[in-house]
Amino acid sequence: MASAVRLFSQHSFVFRQKFSQCKKYALSSSCRSLHSGHSTYSGGLFTTPIPEFEDKADINSYHDLHRFSLENPREFWGTLAKSRLRWHEDFDNVMDCDMEQGKVGWFLNGKLNVAENCIDRHYERDPDRVALIWEKDEPNQHESVTYKQLYEMTNQLANTLRSHGVKKGDRVVLYLPVMPITVAAMMACARIGAVHNIVFAGFSAEALASRIQDADADTVITADQGVRGGKIIPLKSVVDAAVAKCPGVKRVFVTKRTGNKVPMGTLDIPLDKDMAAQPTECPSEIMDSEDYLFLLYTSGSTGKPKGVAHTQAGYLLYAALTQKFAFDYHPGDVFGCVADVGWITGHSYVVYGPLANGGTSVLFESIPTYPDPGRYWETVERLQINQFYGAPTAIRLLLKYDNHWVSKYDRSSLKTLGCVGEPLNHEAWEWYYNVVGEARCPIVDTWWQTETGGVCISPRPSAPGAPILPGMPMRPFFGIKPELMDTKGELLTTDDAEGALCLKTPWPGMARTIYGNHDRFIETYFKPYPGYFFSGDGAHRDGHGFYRITGRMDDVINVSGHRLGTAEIEDALDGHPDVAETAVVGYPHPIKGEGVYAYVILKEHVDKASEEIIRELRSAVKETIASYAVPEMMQITSGLPKTRSGKIMRRILRKVAANQSDDLGDITTLADPSVVEEIVKRHEEIVHDGKQR
Repeated sequence: MASAVRLFSQHSFVFRQKFSQCKKYALSSSCRSLHSGHSTYSGGLFTTPIPEFEDKADINSYHDLHRFSLENPREFWGTLAKSRLRWHEDFDNVMDCDMEQGKVGWFLNGKLNVAENCIDRHYERDPDRVALIWEKDEPNQHESVTYKQLYEMTNQLANTLRSHGVKKGDRVVLYLPVMPITVAAMMACARIGAVHNIVFAGFSAEALASRIQDADADTVITADQGVRGGKIIPLKSVVDAAVAKCPGVKRVFVTKRTGNKVPMGTLDIPLDKDMAAQPTECPSEIMDSEDYLFLLYTSGSTGKPKGVAHTQAGYLLYAALTQKFAFDYHPGDVFGCVADVGWITGHSYVVYGPLANGGTSVLFESIPTYPDPGRYWETVERLQINQFYGAPTAIRLLLKYDNHWVSKYDRSSLKTLGCVGEPLNHEAWEWYYNVVGEARCPIVDTWWQTETGGVCISPRPSAPGAPILPGMPMRPFFGIKPELMDTKGELLTTDDAEGALCLKTPWPGMARTIYGNHDRFIETYFKPYPGYFFSGDGAHRDGHGFYRITGRMDDVINVSGHRLGTAEIEDALDGHPDVAETAVVGYPHPIKGEGVYAYVILKEHVDKASEEIIRELRSAVKETIASYAVPEMMQITSGLPKTRSGKIMRRILRKVAANQSDDLGDITTLADPSVVEEIVKRHEEIVHDGKQR
């Protein structure tokens, strides 16, 4: 807790600045004019109804139902689980949770199969309903996949896995593009009880290998190549390099995306050929509600990524409910979440949530600027997308272009706009609302994490005419009770308060553990504030009880919505033979939200030019982690601001990187205060001439 408290203190000045700006903006007439939005209530009832609770006379509003969900969690979640999921055996205990101990269990002893819930029951009722619309990287090209086609593809892939010895409990790593076979692979693993672990197909071979090893996976599924933004991505060659470091891997299934020839080794199996020989029926493995469904690796404050584990029933129910109610999704709508399936957003709101609801979900393979900045909105027009869910990074990027890239396309199909990954700044919010949404679509600015499994705070659902404030997730979802803690670890009970964002009550979608390291799970999320789940984020609660997220409180940088542990980047930089020590911090970035700033101390007698070393360091980070982790700013320095005990005072480095050198605070506790003057001077030189040295 001391670490979190210390970091909260360091951030508090910046938090106060942001809060005062927010408050000033919220009171402005322009903000008040934006308070109208698409209501999720009508006459006291949801327009997307929850019929399970309509007979309760005391539930007439969002507030009533939210209160009911907190006061009666067993009845609330148990009722929804029974009615919204298909069970082979009913559960006998809705929940067994202890937030003091970090113990989480939902729908105990219930038996089900997630693939049946996402595919079979919809296939049985309406086999020709479109499940997926694959928006290919190639402009103006898409393919529709019905529930019948997805059912057969999934079963053939599941039979293929079984025929090669993959069984219940095995971990299967997926390193694939955004395409229908990727969804089928996820569902095939769920059908046979294997645990899938998707690694974003942009991670390096070394990063992929570390995740294969940590998950102890013996099976990998990949493609010959990927295509993104018109560029070919050499997926198979990356997998080959990774598997060379993973002696435990027994088989690598290779599907075709481009059809270009790639080397095939002794472990490689042509997936498409094997699938074609398999039957289109496959018996499901009956899973316990608390069996693992998937692992997903996310960065933490240490150098080692965390394999967050989600289980079957609780995750699926929560993903389905949040997709339906936070975005006001209705049957027949086309849900367009443009996230990559390699991230938790893609898991919950491209695959599991929409399919559990029998919906039609868009698989977006490309990038927002290919072939031009109108790609999203042309896709909206062509596919008639109703809910659009994207990242603030993309919104900030696109608003830099002329508005005709938006207005030239018909966006009348849009009902709801969403964003995820980081707070959406006011300028981007207004552009998104007024230009993209034509001032008629509510913006659902959501807050949640890999660890939470689904949306925890968002503007909708809410009462008719309830305000939506720019850049604020605002309201807790059903069953979620946010709390703020101060620097002493005490609960803040008043409004207009700022502190560490924690969640008091358990919910079905929350992660169960860190794979292979439950102690780290407890230490990270439950030890800082006993009795609470600690999110790692700071937040402000305004006078109306609405929440605004203010950023990370630990050593994690949020780059384009992707969390990067500073220690992980430092490890990559420190591996260079000429580097003695590094320190990495985040700094404000106009497009990405945060950028990566690296301070580097070289060993003595290094005779290389600093420009050459910087190029090598950039390459090292790209090869070790991924291209988006490469520092945009890199400063060669002779020293770092350290206390007499040897601890790096990172708040100073953050201030310098953020161009706030005139407000560094007390530096008298540093062992050598003069190093700060050098760091500030070099930073100013970098900013002035654009060269990193």
